[in-house]
Amino acid sequence: MLALVGHSGAGKTTILRTIAGLYTPAMARLSVSDDLWLDTDRAINLPPRQRRVGMVFQSYALFPHMSAIQNVACAIDDLGSGEKMAEAERLLALVNLKGLEKRKPAALSNGQQQRVALARALARRPKALLLDEPFAALDRRTREGLYGEIIALRHQLRQSHHAPDQIMPIILVTHDMHEAERLADQIMVIEDGQMIAHGPVPDVLSQPEALRAMGIPQPS
Repeated sequence: MLALVGHSGAGKTTILRTIAGLYTPAMARLSVSDDLWLDTDRAINLPPRQRRVGMVFQSYALFPHMSAIQNVACAIDDLGSGEKMAEAERLLALVNLKGLEKRKPAALSNGQQQRVALARALARRPKALLLDEPFAALDRRTREGLYGEIIALRHQLRQSHHAPDQIMPIILVTHDMHEAERLADQIMVIEDGQMIAHGPVPDVLSQPEALRAMGIPQPS
């Protein structure tokens, strides 16, 4: 997992939108799992529907009139109706929502809604999973619980041929350094659209320029 860290307006969400195919920069090249998605020099730019990206937003973006299982099932486009519901049920169990499949979003807590959003993102069998400040609206206690679940989920995905995370990069946008340290293998620090630092978490946190860009006080 890569955490994109930087102040508001630094360009973190623009990177996610570029990966998802919602924004095209003047010059870029993007490949995922050996598939070329974007190369401005060669006029290659796959539309969003062909990129199979899973996205989780801060706002969850669930359909309020649908149950949890219906919200997940609607993202599955390659199975029949019966298989679709069975797969949605499996994904909800994967994010610890077994027994809550028929509840609508209004009957779920914020943390449970976020789990539904994550299950829906995984339902697309994505080649890349993009998390745009998914925990920002949650209180600290709920966040800490979800951090543990995300770590456990990554382990399950790693063991699964369905979507092992070595071929499914996960990119997390966050302002929270504690969150980045808990969840990410690597950090990329962005400032004014430029990469200031990139590497394993301990290495980045040892760089004065990265600490400055992240607003972390440096030892005197």
